[in-house]
Amino acid sequence: MRGVDLPTETGATLQLDVGRLALSMGPAAGFDAARLRVVGAKLARTLVRMAASTIAIDDVRSWSADAAVRRSMGQALAEGMLLGSWRFDSLDGSASRREPKLATLRVFLGDRSAREGFSAGLAIGEGVNAARTVAATPPNVANPPWIASEARKLGRQLGMRVRVIDHRKAAKLGMGGLVAVGQGSSASPCLVMIEWSPRRVPSRSRDQHVVLVGKTITYDTGGYSLKVNNGMKGMKYDKSGGAAVLGAMRAIASLKLPIRVTAVLAVAENMVSERSYRPDDIITLYNGVSVEVTNTDAEGRLVLADALSYACATLKPTAIIDIATLTGGVGVALGNFCAGYFCEDRALSALVENSAASTGELVWRLPLWDAHREFMRSQHADIINSNPLRSAHPIQGAAFLSYFVEPKLPWAHLDIASMAVSESGNDLTGTGPTGWGVRLLVDLVQKV
Repeated sequence: MRGVDLPTETGATLQLDVGRLALSMGPAAGFDAARLRVVGAKLARTLVRMAASTIAIDDVRSWSADAAVRRSMGQALAEGMLLGSWRFDSLDGSASRREPKLATLRVFLGDRSAREGFSAGLAIGEGVNAARTVAATPPNVANPPWIASEARKLGRQLGMRVRVIDHRKAAKLGMGGLVAVGQGSSASPCLVMIEWSPRRVPSRSRDQHVVLVGKTITYDTGGYSLKVNNGMKGMKYDKSGGAAVLGAMRAIASLKLPIRVTAVLAVAENMVSERSYRPDDIITLYNGVSVEVTNTDAEGRLVLADALSYACATLKPTAIIDIATLTGGVGVALGNFCAGYFCEDRALSALVENSAASTGELVWRLPLWDAHREFMRSQHADIINSNPLRSAHPIQGAAFLSYFVEPKLPWAHLDIASMAVSESGNDLTGTGPTGWGVRLLVDLVQKV
C-alpha cells in the first residue's frame, strides 16, 4: 500500500482506516499452523484492547491451495485467539482495576474449510482455557470435592457419565496410595471417572477404548517431607495434569469424537496433620504392590498408581495415557522447551510424537529400562516411592508407575512439570497456567 509501512513482525497489526486492520503473518517461509496460532493469540489481545465485537478475515485462500491445510489453519487461528484472550478473573473483587472482557466476538471467514477448522479450534481452545481455569483456581476453593463437583457439571453439560469413588470406598477397594496421600486433609480424596461413549462409532474404532489418567493434587505441601524456602508457592498447579484431562474431555465431547474415552482423575490434597502419612510407612496399593514411603513429597505417583491399576483392571483400555506434574527433574533435563514422556509401545509412541508435532506441544522420549525398575526396589517392601539417590530423577517416577500398568498394554506417561505454568510468559498464553496437554490429548484421541 502506497505511503504506508505495513507491519512485519508476526502478529503485529496496523489500523489502516476505520474498520480495516492490517495483520502481519510474518515471512512467507515457514508459514504454518503453529505460527498462525501465535498470530491468533496476538490478534485477540489487540481486539480486546480495541473493544471490537466483529471481525472479518480476508484472503484466507492465500494461506494454502489445499483445503485440508486451510482447515488446520482455521483451527490453529481459533485456538490462538481463545488462548490469547483468556484470563482468570472469576475471583476479581471490588478493588479490581481490570477492564471487562469482551462479551462476544463474531468472526467471519469466507472459506468453508477454514470455517470448519475454526469451529473445531473453538471447542479445543475452550477445553484448554477450562483446564487453565481449573489449574488457576486457588486451594481454598479447588479441593477434592470441588473437582468432583466440576466433573459432574461437565458431565451434565455434555452428556457424559460421571462416577466418583469416595475415600471410604477407595479404602475398601485397597487404594492405599490415594487414601494415604489424602488422609492428612479435612477434604477427603476421591477417584473421579468421566465416560464419553458416542452413539455412533465407526467399525475401525469399535473395539478401541482410550483411558486418560490425570494427577490431580489440589494442593501439595510436600506432607512431612515439607517443601521449604517458599517451594510451596504455586503448588495449586499440581493439579494441572487432571485439569488437562478435564479440558480434553470437554473438547472430546464437544467435538463428538467417534471413539470411547474415559478419564480417571486421582484427586487428593497433600497436607500435614496428625493423620498424615509419613516416611517409613508401608502401604499396599490397589493391585497388591507394597510400597515403602521414603518421601511424602513424591505423592503424585502414589495416587496415579492406584488410578492406573484400577483403570487397567476395571475399564479394560486398549491404550492408557497419564499426564502429571510429576518431577522437578524433568525440568532440569529438558527445561521449559518440551515435556518428557515415556512409552515402550512403538505404535503409541509414534502417535504421541505425531500429535506433539501437529499441536506444537512438544515432547521428548526418555528411556525406561529394567534397570530403572530395579532401582525402585525396597529392602522392606516391594518398591520405594522415591530413591534417596537423585540419579535419573524424572525416570524414577515413570519406573515406579510401570509397576501399576499391565505389561502388554500400550501406555504413555507424560511428565509436564516444566510445561504446566509459564513463569516468564510466551506469545501464546502469556504468564500463568498454560493448559498444556489438552491439544495433544485431543489430537492423539483423534488419531488412535
